[in-house]
Amino acid sequence: MEAVPRMPMIWLDLKEAGEFAFNAAVKKSAVSVPRDFEGCSTLRKYLGQLHFLQSRIPMGNGQDAAVPVTWTEIFSGKAVTHEDIKYEQACVLYNLGALHSMLGAMDKRVSEECAAGAFTYLRDHFPHSYSVDMSHQILSLNINLMLGQAQECLLEKSMLDNRKSFLVARISAQVVDYYKEACRALENSETASLLGKIQKDWKKLVQMKIYYFAAVAHLHMGKQAEEQQKFGERVIYFQSALDKLNEAIKLAKGQPETVQEALRFTMDVIGGKYNSAKKDNDFIYHEAVPALDTLQSVKGAPLVKALPVNPTDPAVTGPDIFAKLVPMAAHEASSLYSEEKAKLLRDVMAKIEAKNEVLDQFMDSMQLDPETVDNLDMYNHIPPVLMEKCAALSVRPDTVRNLVQSMQVLSGVFTDVEASLKEIRDLLEEDEAQERKLQELLGKVPPAPGSPPGLAEVSKECSKYLELHEKASFTNTELHRAMNLHLGNLRLLGGPLEQVRAALPTPTLSEEDKQVLQNLKRILAKVQEMRDQRMSLEQQLREMIQKDDITTSLVTTDRSEMKKLFEEQLKKYDQLKVYLEQNLAAQENVLKALTDANVKYAAVRKALAEVEHKWNTTVQTLVASYEAYEDLMKKSQEGKDFYTDLEGKAAKLLERARAACQASEAHRQQLLER
Repeated sequence: MEAVPRMPMIWLDLKEAGEFAFNAAVKKSAVSVPRDFEGCSTLRKYLGQLHFLQSRIPMGNGQDAAVPVTWTEIFSGKAVTHEDIKYEQACVLYNLGALHSMLGAMDKRVSEECAAGAFTYLRDHFPHSYSVDMSHQILSLNINLMLGQAQECLLEKSMLDNRKSFLVARISAQVVDYYKEACRALENSETASLLGKIQKDWKKLVQMKIYYFAAVAHLHMGKQAEEQQKFGERVIYFQSALDKLNEAIKLAKGQPETVQEALRFTMDVIGGKYNSAKKDNDFIYHEAVPALDTLQSVKGAPLVKALPVNPTDPAVTGPDIFAKLVPMAAHEASSLYSEEKAKLLRDVMAKIEAKNEVLDQFMDSMQLDPETVDNLDMYNHIPPVLMEKCAALSVRPDTVRNLVQSMQVLSGVFTDVEASLKEIRDLLEEDEAQERKLQELLGKVPPAPGSPPGLAEVSKECSKYLELHEKASFTNTELHRAMNLHLGNLRLLGGPLEQVRAALPTPTLSEEDKQVLQNLKRILAKVQEMRDQRMSLEQQLREMIQKDDITTSLVTTDRSEMKKLFEEQLKKYDQLKVYLEQNLAAQENVLKALTDANVKYAAVRKALAEVEHKWNTTVQTLVASYEAYEDLMKKSQEGKDFYTDLEGKAAKLLERARAACQASEAHRQQLLER
């Protein structure tokens, strides 16, 4: 059957346009379209621009800017005029369906579904009172004819593709169903009177096709029975196919030669199949041949549909040439839509903020900083502040030696001063003892005439120097203690870096501790991921709402359809809202997991905190030692300067003390010799 000649198809004439006060060049190009797919494209563009115009300017029936629109009615040839731009749209839509039917009747046969879609949109969206050729009955007839012919094309392709016999039978049965619907419309007296003389021609062709495609359906049911080795069923199906084909042949009188060729070809196929099946069953299989009405009827498979028409599809209409004309009603509707968007955003943000507040309070109570929850990495390196001190000491290798030498010099001067003051004190005490002995022998003795009051002054100055020495001695002791405290740290900072690193405390964690820590970090990362995703989704929602401008759609939408349009447009946010809901719902489980992980982390946290405290204390101590070096050197120098000055004064005082004591001793000797 794949080589069967093609049956002719019904196609519709295009309506002729009359008066319409629109741009002449546009009007001409829209009503005088070429009979090809480019013509279909032109009609679609013109239809869309009419829709855009209608949505901005009151050109409908009874409106202020309405102008006469005239088209010729197909069946009577009469001119029909309405002051309604929708009449222009309806006629253009009719011609779009008619042109598709014409293209579908040609060899390629790819346009019937488009024709059915155009007629369906016309029937469902426009008044039926414009003209006879656009009445409900005629449009329903056209739709069934186009769907039947579309299904017929699909049947042809299915046979060429050698599809399974049962599927081909069901497709053919659906062709019959569509044509039966069309035939019922053609038999209606009202429809017949509307169609006039073409009614008989269409009815004869459709009735013939009903029997023809019923024969094709039963032919393929017989082939299926043959495949299933049900030889009795095969005979009755082939016999039924032959009977229906004979009926089609009777109804085909007067049809063109192409129809006769198709019928003869099909008769050869079905006749051959029937004769062969009957002979095989009579002489070989001997199966009972059931009555046809006892077998399951073939249910049609509707595999074609009326393709939907969207008059404002930008891919079809091209740019809206009236885009800059936005009616006040569209602005008002846009404000209402903006409020709907704002409400949506408020609802979503209320949920987000509630969850964020819970999350923030929870994380504050936990006191867990994801960046420093373990601090383990810091123990692998010497901190920069310490590296800086080590680097500074590395270019001053004599630091420690200079400090030690400075303190040694200070100690030497200190000792010299102390020795001088002790000697002065000893001289004064010896002189005082000798004076007491003299007085015990001679009684009170007058001082030698002209003798200097040197010893008293020496004693007075010695007391002053001793007091200064006593105070400085305390400072010197503190300075030495400080030096001894920092000297070891300075030696460490000036030594190899490995020793510095080894001197810093490090934590010791068991494998179990490490797993606890790793689990906590993983969950904290989940918390951050949840936060980041939430912020990203919120930002996407805000940007999407900001960019969402449906003014152009509002211009072309009837006021009664606004609510439906809003609902459809707001659906674009559904996916984002689902993602946000999932994010918010996940928070409870994430925080529960974090609570459990934190409980296990408590002991590890305490141990790490103790090590961190020791580590920080050690670093601070080492830094303090480095910073104390300059102060130690300064105070050491100040001590040396002080004691050097005091040493000079003490040395002079010692000379004076010696001289005064010698003079005093000489005076005593004189008194004893008298």
